[in-house]
This record gives sequence, structure tokens and C-alpha cells, in this order.
Amino acid sequence: MANVFSQMNIQTVFSVKGRQNFLTDSIRPDLFKYMSGILKNMDLYPLAINGYKDHVHLFFELDPDVSVSEVMRIVKTNSSKWMNENGFMPSRFEWQRGYGSFSYSRSQRDSVIKYILRQEEHHFIPQNTFKKEYLELLEKFEIEYNPLYLFEFYD
Repeated sequence: MANVFSQMNIQTVFSVKGRQNFLTDSIRPDLFKYMSGILKNMDLYPLAINGYKDHVHLFFELDPDVSVSEVMRIVKTNSSKWMNENGFMPSRFEWQRGYGSFSYSRSQRDSVIKYILRQEEHHFIPQNTFKKEYLELLEKFEIEYNPLYLFEFYD
């Protein structure tokens, strides 16, 4: 039987429920390390994980036997449980429903990794909101969407 060979580089983007700025500078490094461990436990290769106060970007190599929706279900469920069990929040922590998912070729990996690792720098500029960033991704990938079904955005 022939082996399966693939290279699927996936970026997912998702947000904190209520768009609260819960992902503080002190929480993000541990949270992203935990998410990396989740991906590794699924035999997926994390390429970059970063975000800002209210959202996360995951970039990983996807195994052809695993769906993006399964990855997101496991990452979001386990990371929110970890956040709650470790008492990082004064109230219950949750991720918003949904996510954006974008695929990249091997030749694009380095630029995507650099972009994700510079999230704090990118969002330091007040005009670079999560809403603007997310809508630009949807437009860049020519993804049709209904504004009623996007994340809760608060400007």
C-alpha cells in the first residue's frame, strides 16, 4: 500500500467570547505553549501560535486524517478548560463560536510565521483592529461571508 504524502499549512483565527481583552501579556505565553502541546498531542506540527488581547492565530501543518473543525474543537475546548482550571479569569472563560481557516503553500510559510509572531507589534497601532485584520483575511482569500455571522466586533 502506498504512503500518504501531504503538506497542508493551515492558519486559524479565533476570538475570546465577548471580545474581552483577557489574553494579557502574562497569560499569552503559557496559553500559547499549552496550545502547542495540544497540537503536538494530536500529531500535528505547530508552526506559529500568537495573538493579542482578544484573539489567537494558530499556524500548523494539518494531517490529512484530521479535519480543521476537529482540531479547532479540541484546541478551543481544552484551552478554555485549562484557562478556567488555572483560575486565570475572575469569571468563566470561553472562546467565541466559529473561526477563520486559511491555507498556505510552502513558499508562504515564512511570511505567515513572521506575521503571526508580530501580532503584538501589529496591533499596537490603534487602526490595526482585530476586525480590520479578520475582514482583510476574508477578502484576501475571496471568502464570501454574511456580516451577521462574523465574530462579535466591538470598536
